[in-house]
Amino acid sequence: MGPGSGIDFKREGPELTRALVVHVERKTRKAPLAWDRDAASKLQEAMGLADAIDLEIELALIAPLVAPRPATFLGSGKVEEIAGKVQEAEAELVVVNAQLSPIQQRNLETAWKCKVLDRTGLILEIFGRRAVTREGSLQVELAHLQYQRSRLVRSWTHLERQRGGFGFLGGPGESQLEADRRLIQERIAKIEGELETVVKTRDLHRKGRERVPYPIVALVGYTNAGKSTLFNKLTNANVLAKDLLFATLDPTMRNITLPSGRKIIMSDTVGFISELPTTLIAAFRATLEEVLAADVILHVRDIAHGESEAQAHDVTHVLTELGLSEERRGQIIEVWNKADLLDAPHRAGMLAKAERRADVALVSSLSGEGVEHLMDLVELRLARSSTIYEITFGAADGGGLAWAHQRGEVIDRKSHDDGRTTLTLRLDDDAAGQARAKYGKAIKVKK
Repeated sequence: MGPGSGIDFKREGPELTRALVVHVERKTRKAPLAWDRDAASKLQEAMGLADAIDLEIELALIAPLVAPRPATFLGSGKVEEIAGKVQEAEAELVVVNAQLSPIQQRNLETAWKCKVLDRTGLILEIFGRRAVTREGSLQVELAHLQYQRSRLVRSWTHLERQRGGFGFLGGPGESQLEADRRLIQERIAKIEGELETVVKTRDLHRKGRERVPYPIVALVGYTNAGKSTLFNKLTNANVLAKDLLFATLDPTMRNITLPSGRKIIMSDTVGFISELPTTLIAAFRATLEEVLAADVILHVRDIAHGESEAQAHDVTHVLTELGLSEERRGQIIEVWNKADLLDAPHRAGMLAKAERRADVALVSSLSGEGVEHLMDLVELRLARSSTIYEITFGAADGGGLAWAHQRGEVIDRKSHDDGRTTLTLRLDDDAAGQARAKYGKAIKVKK
């Protein structure tokens, strides 16, 4: 594999990697906020992350922490207690649901005599498994390298051979040595150069989509909120949709037609999670910025989840980090998904609450309940940013017709006996201004 150390990670078969999951709960005197999670739900999420890379969880526990220790993060008593549990369970790996410094990770590995993964390392490992496209693989590897640059890992001589694959949990027989920073930096520079080319290509694709005047509707949401299932329902696509954290990673786009006949581009993106590693946000910025360019953002929420409010707060936090402006937040529609998991009284209450808001749709991406109403909301939101016009072009105005097809969405076309052409088309404010300046009275607003 690549960066990492220690054990032969087994992906399948009867002998999976035996692991302990430890959630570290920081004690605080501050009053809990509405979106704060309890320790049990945080532990459950950490177990879900571990399950996403097929670990065999022997034991999961919560470790209270008043103040982190510089050397081991946890107190000496808790370190000794977990060491005993590791030995008893014959565990090969301990997942610590917290951010560990390199020295803390090394000292815990020494104390517990097994491999240790912190939350960042675990999420990076999952992303490494899920990346399919060349861009996704490069982004994940870059995040791996940036994370491991200051850590003690296995020898990095495999980078010179350009061997495929990387991760923390593989490569039997390789000794644990301090990383060769020169090799890591060279590899980082090489990947950044390749990603720069990818970003330029993505920009060209984005500009190409701008020339084809179809609005973009982007799906965002907490991981496992049902984005991909909803995407499949809306687009008749076959994107992987499983009850698994980060089941899909690489963004997918499809053309769909709204009930009015208007065409849009639907985009599915990577799921978010609380405390998403900053290295991943940086590495995936080019991908995630597709969301910022969208005309409408559908924030998919698992409304049946006990932590739905907290998850929504985490998604909003990541969007803010990416640079979503206050003005653009008006383009967000909340999709309260998994209505089929609510009991009848709860569903009725949530439906009444959703109906009182103009930016919410209660849906079930499995059954299709509420999807028609969601599409109506998308139509209304798109209508805010565009208007339908009627423009008559002269017989010799081929350039004007080409411009109209390039900048607008043509709804109807009528040819006249004298060679003139009248188009009914949808224009955004910028294109409408250009049309008024050039055609004056020849442009009419359609009611």
